[in-house]
Amino acid sequence: MDVEDVSRLRAVIFRLARQLNATATAEGLTPTQTSVLGLVAFRGPLALAELTELEGVNPTMLSRVVRKLDEDGLIRRLPDPTDLRAARVEITPAGALVSDRIRRLRTQAVSDCLERMPDRHSKELLAALPALEALEEKLKSARTP
Repeated sequence: MDVEDVSRLRAVIFRLARQLNATATAEGLTPTQTSVLGLVAFRGPLALAELTELEGVNPTMLSRVVRKLDEDGLIRRLPDPTDLRAARVEITPAGALVSDRIRRLRTQAVSDCLERMPDRHSKELLAALPALEALEEKLKSARTP
């Protein structure tokens, strides 16, 4: 495998993520806050330990993010019914609205770009989705101990 091609792929994925993260700035959220909010919205109530693992951040950082989202009324902390020393978080109605708005903005941004690209490129990108999803899964499993 060509190292230069792999490096280009990694770099373009990073730049794409940065561009998509920029679409959430109107909500006043950091990329990590946006990601945590999206995970909680998509997966339902999550234990903080599970959220830490899914997000790939340290517990201290996650605690700060959760505190901010809780203070902003976007998520709420709940006692964990299986471990009273632990906490869970769930999305609030306000958080669901913000998460949906961010998801729609990001989807529209990508859609607009795909429509402005040559048809061949748009089709190639969409055809590459299964391979990109498989790459994501491999990266995730490589990170999990």
